[in-house]
Formats: sequence, C-alpha cells, structure tokens
Amino acid sequence: MRAVAKHSPELSQAVVSCGGVGALVLCLEEFDPGVKEAAAWALGCIARHNGSLSQAVVDAGAVPLLLLCLQEPEMALKRVTVSTLSDICKHTPELAQAVVDNGAVTHLAQMILSKDTKLKRHVFSALGQISKHSVDLAEMVVVAEVFPVALACLRDPDECVRKNVATLMREVVKHSPELSQVIVNCGGLAAVIDSLGNYHGNERLPGIMMLGYVAAHSENLAMAVILSKGVPQLALCLSEETEHHIRAATAWSIGQIGRHTSEHAKAVALSNVLHRLLEFYLDTSSSEDLKDKSKRALKSVLQVCTHLPALEPLLYAAPNNILKHVLCQFSKVLPHDSKARRLFVTNGGLKRVQEIKADPGSLLQEYINNVNSCFSEEMIRYYTPGYASVLLEQMENQNLA
Repeated sequence: MRAVAKHSPELSQAVVSCGGVGALVLCLEEFDPGVKEAAAWALGCIARHNGSLSQAVVDAGAVPLLLLCLQEPEMALKRVTVSTLSDICKHTPELAQAVVDNGAVTHLAQMILSKDTKLKRHVFSALGQISKHSVDLAEMVVVAEVFPVALACLRDPDECVRKNVATLMREVVKHSPELSQVIVNCGGLAAVIDSLGNYHGNERLPGIMMLGYVAAHSENLAMAVILSKGVPQLALCLSEETEHHIRAATAWSIGQIGRHTSEHAKAVALSNVLHRLLEFYLDTSSSEDLKDKSKRALKSVLQVCTHLPALEPLLYAAPNNILKHVLCQFSKVLPHDSKARRLFVTNGGLKRVQEIKADPGSLLQEYINNVNSCFSEEMIRYYTPGYASVLLEQMENQNLA
C-alpha cells in the first residue's frame, strides 16, 4: 500500500477507497515494532498529498496511535512516526489542531535534543508545520518551552536540522509582535544572524525571512534587528548570493527593517545596500520577483531616509521613478540645513539636479523646483548645462559692441 500510495493523490485515494487506511491503523496496534513502522510510513505517504487524504487518516483514528508509537524505544519507529505527523499537520489549521489536541507538541518538544540527527530533522519539521497555520498553534509550540533550547540546534552539524530550526523560528515570528518578542528575548535574533554568517545558499533563506518578519511588526523590533547587527549580515547575503529568490527575500527583509523611521532607514543606507537594490531593479536579467522586491524595498527606505550622503549616489544612477523619491527627501531636508546645502553644492548634487530631464508638471519636476528654491538664481544658472556657452556668447557680444 505504501508503494502504491506514494506516487500520486489519485493512487492514494484508491488505497483509501478500498479501506486501506483502516487496515493500516489496525497495524499501528500490532506488537511488532516493524509492523508499526511500516504502517506509519504508509499512512504518511497517503497523508502527504493533500488535505482530504490527510483528513481520512485522522478520521480513521490514526493520530492517538501514532503518538503511542512515539513512546516506543525503537528509533526507526520514532523517525517515521514524527515524519507522518508532520505530513498530516502541513495542510490545514484543522489538521494541525487535531494533532496538537492529542498532546503531540509535548512529545515533540521532549525530542528536540535527541542525539539522532534524522529524528531531529523530522521533529523540527513537524513543529514548523504546526506553527505556520495560526497564532494559537504557534503559541502552543512556544508554551511547550521549545525555545531557547532549540537555538542550540542552529549550530548542529547537519544542514537539514539547522534549516528546519530556522524555518520553525520563521513560522513562529511571522504571526505577531508578541511571538516575535519571545524569540528576541531568548536570544533568537543573535543566533539567527550568527548562522547567516556561517552558511550559504538556500540554508540562509529561512533566517533571512525570519529577520524580515520580526522587523515588519514594529519600530522596536526592527531596531532590535539593527542593534543585533542584522543589516550588515543581510548586506553580506545580498552581495554573496547569486540565486534570485534568495536575493529577493533579502531585499524584502531589508525593506521591512528600513521602512519605519529615518533612524531605521539610515542604518540600512549606511550598510551600502541601496545601490545594490537599484542594480537588481535595473538589471534586465533579474527575475520579475527580484525586480519587484528590490523596487519596493528601495521606495520604502527612501521615503523615510534623511541621511543625504547615502542618497547622493542615487542621483546619478536612478531612473526618474526612483529619482522622485530621492529628490523628495532632499527637498525636505535642504531648506532647514545649511551644512547639507553646502555639501550638496560641493559634492556636485546641485549640478546633477539641473541635468535631470523631468516632464513639466510632474512630481519629479516639483521636487526639482523645491530643491532649486533653496539656492540663489545665480547659483542655479551657474550649474545649469550650457551656462558657460551663454557667458562666452555674452562676452563676445560685448566685445563686438
């Protein structure tokens, strides 16, 4: 039955329709642990396909018997049972709740520091599948005191264990500021940020997204990410990773950190990521998702960033739809900051503004006018393209006269 069911939902449904699930559940009550293991494995192959097949396994009374299998001493039986519970939980909140109501979280929490690597993989996967559905289910996992014990497994030698722990943390923090705060308070931010520096590729993805979810909830949580040195680590990921989906996730997380206040935006700008985001947005070889995430992150940071030195390079590289956000910030700061105005001139910013071609009546033109109003007419004319030619022509006319 396992060999048939594993291939497709249709074949699994055929097993269910002929009464196979009921027979497999009866096998979970056998004395022989090998029979229990084979039955649990087959049930997992059925449940993994979709919610209705998983519901058939639950309706047949499999969950209480699977939890009894967890209490058997055989390690192979424990592994298969936890894997099957994970397959049942993953589809809907109702299925996950059915597993939780039978006390599964307590049993799983007791196994997170097992010395068996394969068992730990399945345990963290199951806890993540439970946590992802709702605040209440995630709280059940947190209440079971999975954290901070699980953080030690971010340094596990096994890549799959590390990734599943980070995924569990991501699924917990995404639901609410309160759950994020629990993870922050137990040292979760520092642990994840440290792990990002030690690993590469897809293993980084859950941790990258976890930082973004934490930062998205509130100014204070975003600042906690900044104070934990999360932004430089994300900047490193942005420069090291080549896969577009990882870059897109990193761009999204950076945007969530920098969008709150000028202080948050300054921390992002100082990490020198704005030009990288612009490059990804303008690069024709970037995926559509990467372009979109980079553009959104840029805009969200630029709309609150008042640290002008970090914005000046964008004056030369950004297209008009991004330039309007850059110049908007200059038009807010320059009228009230004489030092910034002086630097804007000496660094070539004012000259660059005169070179920008904007449609009459557009927002971009309005911001250009606002910037120009901070300076004298003589200075604006001096930096206007072609002004030197006009002066020469005037001199020649005077000589002729």
